[in-house]
Amino acid sequence: MATQIKPNIGCSDAEWQARQELAACYRIFDLLGWSESVYNHISVKVPDEEGAFLINPYGLLYSEVTASNLVKIDLDGNKIGHSDYPVNRAGFTQHALFHRHLHWASAICHVHTTASMAVCSLEQGLMPINFYACNFIGRLAYHDFEGVTVRAEEGERLLSNLGDKNILMLRNHGPVVLAPTLPSMFVQMWALQRACEIQVATLSMGQPAITIADEVVAVHQRDLREVAVPGTSPGATDFSAWVRRIDQIDRSWRD
Repeated sequence: MATQIKPNIGCSDAEWQARQELAACYRIFDLLGWSESVYNHISVKVPDEEGAFLINPYGLLYSEVTASNLVKIDLDGNKIGHSDYPVNRAGFTQHALFHRHLHWASAICHVHTTASMAVCSLEQGLMPINFYACNFIGRLAYHDFEGVTVRAEEGERLLSNLGDKNILMLRNHGPVVLAPTLPSMFVQMWALQRACEIQVATLSMGQPAITIADEVVAVHQRDLREVAVPGTSPGATDFSAWVRRIDQIDRSWRD
């Protein structure tokens, strides 16, 4: 992704590139209808600063997020450097927990999309009844609803329930998607959202859904590797395409 000229905000080139990528991601989420007023988060590690993360300014819509107004925070949600904006520390509790304990989780999102919350509210969760759902069957973790995620003591249960997975479906609440890179997180969130939308649509028809057999799911997951664009990292092609799309609408996110 081509980067805009860095303004004088006292950050490294690596941090500025991360800011550009994260700001683009917020605008893409907004375009796709995944924002939730001024709530929810996408966070990403600052690549050259241990224990530092970038997150949205609390009080701004996703459509207002830019590379320079993202807030840099530490693992406890405290601001690093100057920012005119606060951080929703209550909402960051789960992000801070995962960033602290999972060194591979450089990019994390939590959303409240209608379709994903609906699926999280079903006893069966995501069902093997559509193409995109097959991407995730056997690869999702679930965590029972305990109210607003603000209590540190819930952290042990969140980590325990996540286990060796990278997507945690918070029951009656919404998904948390974790990944080593932001484009990888994005493409998984996109596919998960599609799986949930199609499940909601399928079940709304009032007819029995066709359940896909475990052995077919296994073949599907094996063959997914064959459709990757050669020489690219996971999600990079998808993310770049959506960056071009938001640039056609409004380039202010680059500032």
